[in-house]
Amino acid sequence: MNNKLLHTFSILLIAVIAFFTREIATVMMLYLILLALYGIHGTLQNFYKDWENKNNYPY
Repeated sequence: MNNKLLHTFSILLIAVIAFFTREIATVMMLYLILLALYGIHGTLQNFYKDWENKNNYPY
């Protein structure tokens, strides 16, 4: 699944949950945590790709 599509879907899901539960502040805080985890995940993927490319070259 495309990262932008997943991000948009999660925004819509969070908005629906916030509307029905009337807990907008709590749900938005959880969404900020989700955004931070997306960032960490992307960084770890980049580190792994760099590490993998570094270790595949012959010495």
